[in-house]
Amino acid sequence: MRWFYGIILIALLQPTAPSLAGAVLPAGLTAEEGRFGVVEVIDGDTLVLEDGRQVRLVGIQAPKLPLGRQGFKAWPLAEAARDALSAMTLGRDMLLAYGGRRVDRHGRALAQLFDSDGSWIQGRMLEAGMARVYGFADNRALLPDMLALEQRARDARRGIWRHPFYGVRSPDEAAERIGGFELVEGRVVSAAIVRGRGYLNFGADWKTDFTVTLAPEVRRRFEAEGIVIAAYEGRLVRVRGWIKSFDGPMIAVTHAEQLEVLAKPREEGAAHAID
Repeated sequence: MRWFYGIILIALLQPTAPSLAGAVLPAGLTAEEGRFGVVEVIDGDTLVLEDGRQVRLVGIQAPKLPLGRQGFKAWPLAEAARDALSAMTLGRDMLLAYGGRRVDRHGRALAQLFDSDGSWIQGRMLEAGMARVYGFADNRALLPDMLALEQRARDARRGIWRHPFYGVRSPDEAAERIGGFELVEGRVVSAAIVRGRGYLNFGADWKTDFTVTLAPEVRRRFEAEGIVIAAYEGRLVRVRGWIKSFDGPMIAVTHAEQLEVLAKPREEGAAHAID
């Protein structure tokens, strides 16, 4: 399969994702002064700068490597993702830009990366199918653009989207994926608010079927953004997140981009914002 990875890397050297025009950043981002050389690539979404800082490429999740974690098995295509990021960044100068929280609990910079030609690194990784969108409530800049690029790669079955490990799950399959980060797609059977918490139920039995939950503060944030929980009822939805077990398989949503309302089933087409 090395020939296959080689073809991927050759393609990745030709940026096709949105790029930075001159020094003009996309709306919502603030650049850090200076350019910083990349001296090491740890995995497909983490690298080390010449000043010693680690950077976590905010907004994406690449296939994971063990990185010293005992008993952890590498996810499929993890080495290919690291090689892809290396081809884009290693030995090159990068511009760091921020659209939310700047440092994570491990002390890593949470940045959007642009190379000296203005090419957006996260965008290239997503469009090549070497990462998935992975947002947080305190770091949502460019997530709609990222979702569009991910969709493009998924439609073309590039990179990870050719591997069943990263397949989009049905609600019935969610119970088999407890503990994993997954994309689950199905129709919302009912929507409810109970004691301030929002619930999107994907089956008739909320105690056993797949459910999406929104904590009261999250639900209020949705409403402040003009998103009413009841509007999801009957809609075909794709949700992403870590699946936990709580009255059946459950994903706790923290921000609106985790929920994509689909115009058509996944076999046919794209997504649109809820109206």
